[in-house]
Amino acid sequence: MKKYEKAIDYELTQRLTGNAREVEIMLNDYRGILQQRRERFLRDPSLTYHLSMGDGNTVRNVATNWLRNDDTSSLTFFNREGRMLASVFKDNKGAVRSFMPGLEAVFLSATYMAEVKNAQEVAVAEPGEGHKLNLILISQVTNNNGRLIGYVEQVIDLNQAFLNKIKNRLKLELILFKDNGDMVAASHQDFYLYKKGFFKTYFHPSNDLFFDLNVRGTPYGFLVKPLDWGISKFYVALGASKSESAAVLRNVNIAFMTVVGAVIVLIILTILVTSSWVLKPLYDLVDALQSFESQEQAVTIPVKNDTEIGLLTESFNEMSKKIWTARSDLRKKITELESANRELKDTQTKLVHSAKMVSLGQLVAGVAHELNNPIGFIYSNMTYLRDYGDKLIKLVEAAEKDAKKLPELKEEYEFDYIVKDMPKLITSCQDGARRTRDIVLGLRNFSRLEEAKLQEIDLHQSLDTTLNLLQGEIKGRLEIHRQYEPTPHIHCYASQINQVFMNILSNAVQAIDGAGHIWISTRPLRDYKPNKDSKNKSGWVQISIQDSGKGMSAETIDKIFDPFFTTKGVGQGTGLGLSISYGIVQNHGGEVQVRSEEGVGTEFIVILPIFPPVQEKNTQLMS
Repeated sequence: MKKYEKAIDYELTQRLTGNAREVEIMLNDYRGILQQRRERFLRDPSLTYHLSMGDGNTVRNVATNWLRNDDTSSLTFFNREGRMLASVFKDNKGAVRSFMPGLEAVFLSATYMAEVKNAQEVAVAEPGEGHKLNLILISQVTNNNGRLIGYVEQVIDLNQAFLNKIKNRLKLELILFKDNGDMVAASHQDFYLYKKGFFKTYFHPSNDLFFDLNVRGTPYGFLVKPLDWGISKFYVALGASKSESAAVLRNVNIAFMTVVGAVIVLIILTILVTSSWVLKPLYDLVDALQSFESQEQAVTIPVKNDTEIGLLTESFNEMSKKIWTARSDLRKKITELESANRELKDTQTKLVHSAKMVSLGQLVAGVAHELNNPIGFIYSNMTYLRDYGDKLIKLVEAAEKDAKKLPELKEEYEFDYIVKDMPKLITSCQDGARRTRDIVLGLRNFSRLEEAKLQEIDLHQSLDTTLNLLQGEIKGRLEIHRQYEPTPHIHCYASQINQVFMNILSNAVQAIDGAGHIWISTRPLRDYKPNKDSKNKSGWVQISIQDSGKGMSAETIDKIFDPFFTTKGVGQGTGLGLSISYGIVQNHGGEVQVRSEEGVGTEFIVILPIFPPVQEKNTQLMS
């Protein structure tokens, strides 16, 4: 229907384009007629004589006789300076009237005079009073010697009569517009009722020059055509009635809707007829499928015919039996998998416990070595303290019994040496006891068994506590470099984070053969985001632990977080330390990064949020 309507508009546009060409030819003919009559006027010697003499009365009389037998609307004559001598015109009733300028002179437009001097004549279109458009032709008047003696202005009015003439001839409605889109004249009185500027939208360069308009309920299609009259441009809109094509289109619409309605009724009847023997078996299949989940045995449907529906029913029955068999087998497999999964979890728990026991054994060995030294010299100092005590007691007893022998006994018992050495022994014992206390306190702080919930901890204190526990392996061999920046306290499971530091630092210590260095640094991160979906706005903390050990290859780095992967010898490691550490950091919402180069060393970077995400605790890691 849209294409048909476009075809109608296209045909109408072609027709109106042809009519517009006729109007254009008619205007060209008007200009030719004005030129012919001008030549006839100027061949009159009396006119040229009196015009050169400035005799306006005689010129007026001659022009009046000419205008009575001519279709021209007005004739106006000017002297060589452009001053009006006489004007003869027809009024609304067709009577010839004249005008003579009085004391106030009337001059021809200087612009038009300049145009005429260059081109001998100039054509201008100007709107006139009473809804009409004046087609003006201004020409030079010369004598026999070619000398300029004046100007003549010929005017033809495109008025209501002109538009009605074309309307009756072409069966069209016409509207004349100025070049700015303002309406000048129209063939139908209703067009004058539109508000000023209504038609200007149709003159926009981006708009189509074809538009629709209703005239007293009758649809019209209008084509806007630009026309030139000399140096002026104006527009004519030609409109043809679309009532006949609209009636045809309406009939086609009615026919189309009738056919569509008939097809819909036929489809409904077909559905009602076929649903009774086609859809019923399908509904049975749907019901069987819906009850399939709730049945403990295969669902079957009786086959009632040999059609495609019957074949579909047989296929469904076979499928139902196969699914029931597969479901039974699947239940058995699930039971077996659950049993295997329980065994796997038990084995995994044992392996994790074994890994922890290995780490605990190494830790206890180091701690025992650290405790042995202070306890050893405390024990050895006690022998001297007992000896010194016995001698002092004897000196006190001697002083009570016989004071005269006291100087001799003091010299015998080396009293002066006892006075000097005994404070040293006591101080040494205090140092040993203090070291023992610090080691035990470090163990308690490291384990933090009483903190099974989120706690606020100082990372620097946790790192120092872990280093104290590893002093047995560090002392005398490795140099620790600390670079702690001011960092906020973080909320975490303290024992888990201490376990991460212990695993990484232990690996760093064991990776260095002989003397070496370990660099530990901390710093806050403000704008760090581990991924684009992170919503943590409280901040992050970075801990870097770097060693000068053997380093690792790229292949080893790809596997170090895999469970049971280890580069140590048999019996020296389980391969679960870094895997457990990685899981702890992940559960805290953090990240672990590794950089390593063979022969240079390894750096572990642990990034932790100040506030971890809210989630359930991993019972395996907490155990």
